[in-house]
Amino acid sequence: MTATTTTTIIEGARYARHGRPFWRRALLRPESVIVLAIVVLLLIGTFAIPFFAQAYTYQTMILNAGPVLLMLLPVTLVIVTSDIDLSVGSILGFSSALFGLSYQAGVPLWLAAVIGVLAGAFVGVLNGVLVTAIGLPSLAVTIGTLALFRGIAVGLLGTTSITKFPPEIPRFLSSPMWGLPFPPVTIAIVVLAILFGVLLHFTPFGRGIFAIGLSIENAAFSGVAVNRTRFILFVLSGIIAGATGVYFTLQYSNAIGTNGFGFELQVVTAIVLGGVSIWGGKGTLFGALAGGLLIAALNKTLQLAGIGSDTISIVTGVALIFSVVVASIAGFISRRRRSKASALVAAGA
Repeated sequence: MTATTTTTIIEGARYARHGRPFWRRALLRPESVIVLAIVVLLLIGTFAIPFFAQAYTYQTMILNAGPVLLMLLPVTLVIVTSDIDLSVGSILGFSSALFGLSYQAGVPLWLAAVIGVLAGAFVGVLNGVLVTAIGLPSLAVTIGTLALFRGIAVGLLGTTSITKFPPEIPRFLSSPMWGLPFPPVTIAIVVLAILFGVLLHFTPFGRGIFAIGLSIENAAFSGVAVNRTRFILFVLSGIIAGATGVYFTLQYSNAIGTNGFGFELQVVTAIVLGGVSIWGGKGTLFGALAGGLLIAALNKTLQLAGIGSDTISIVTGVALIFSVVVASIAGFISRRRRSKASALVAAGA
């Protein structure tokens, strides 16, 4: 077989994967399906649920989803490396507790906020050291820190809560911006999404993240600083979760150890639902955000339809299982196609 023929076979295999029109490939991407599902869900709510189609609905939807949308940004990068961070909800609670206690003790609000963010950074550093320096699996490490720092947060405050924060701050954080149905946290979400999106998809650091998720050994041989990259991502996750704890406390004017309880499930569900592979190496930040917005729209629609929180939790769990199963099936089909293309090339050679 000549080199020309072999090249033709290889190009044919590439065309089989990428030769479809761009619009068709774009419509079949997980992100596009999620966006379409959001639109359909909002249309159903608009026409089937009384008082759904009003600005307050969308404003509260973003307010409720804001903490999850913020925390999923760095966790998406962590999952792309095939690691996971299940401690973000507890970091939020730990940060909230320290922030509230510091402010109650007379520390200026801005300095108390810095303490809350640093608390999150500390947990991120701890996670990163245990995973990269000690070599422990991230699942076990972050489950451990989830339990540890939730217990510390509850132990610091007990059953009491701190509510004496400047009243104008919660009013500002909950009010719409410029007459639009979007609270101020929308700006933080958009800005951070752009920064993390550029970092993941348009920088050598981001290419290293994908390389680690596909194969740690190959990434290391390619010159990627594997442990340093993973450590940085865990620290970023801790910082964002700590900052979210400060924001969450001020939004609801309430510091209590149970703040953020269960948020880690919502974060992981949104990321996986948005097409990010739980095994690493695949996914987009836009898809993760779309998954978070879909869950927010679903929760709001079910709430306004009079469906209880237990049912909403069941739906969220089913969505997580469904997304993992679909991703597994899609991965199996993709691997079969690649193996057939490789066999075609080998046969032609």
